[in-house]
Amino acid sequence: MYCIKCGVELPDTEKQCPLCHTQLILPPDYEAKEQTPLYPPGKYPDREKRRLVAQGIILAAFLMPMLIVLILDYQAGGGVTWSGFVIGALMVSYVMIGLPTWFRRPNPVIFVPCSFVAIGVYLLYIDLAIHGNWFLSFAFPVTGGVGLIVTAVVTLLKYVGKGKMFIFGGGAVALGGFLLLVEYLMAITFPNIGMIWWSLYPMVVLVLLGGVLIFLGICAPAREVLERKTFF
Repeated sequence: MYCIKCGVELPDTEKQCPLCHTQLILPPDYEAKEQTPLYPPGKYPDREKRRLVAQGIILAAFLMPMLIVLILDYQAGGGVTWSGFVIGALMVSYVMIGLPTWFRRPNPVIFVPCSFVAIGVYLLYIDLAIHGNWFLSFAFPVTGGVGLIVTAVVTLLKYVGKGKMFIFGGGAVALGGFLLLVEYLMAITFPNIGMIWWSLYPMVVLVLLGGVLIFLGICAPAREVLERKTFF
């Protein structure tokens, strides 16, 4: 027989997949026959090796351009100037894309805030490099606020599961209201821009979208009509 999740061939005596640990559900009248194990104890199929190879390829795909831009920058200017921005962007991308692949079951509740922390550190590096003095008054609160909203949505989706309409709707409303704070922080940090109230337009759209999602979560008949028209 084969695992229903990862497709690994299993002996009849197995009750759990040795690769993905999926429990096998067998009929009550099923009788397992004694047979030689397909894999030695403590060993996994070649899929584990392929995963490690893929991780190495992804890591090399990020390290090679980092090394190339660093060498070019040093040869052209005798130091690290513009390459720092490229390397920082690649490191942030690796934290978001490559780092979760090193875990069999990456938890988004952990990696989502880690991604926003990496973005915040990168913005801090840019601020220090160009002497912008906008990190504490703008980049830090904006990155932190968006990170908290996204992390809250991801956490509720993973650990609550039910009420997805309420979760997405509440997240949209919170993000829409947060845009007003973003514009206020921008006006404080960059006085020459001022308050032009651009945040009202996306805020209204997000609040209306969130309200519609919450309404669909409350009103089951409306949700069923939408599902029929959308998926059937």
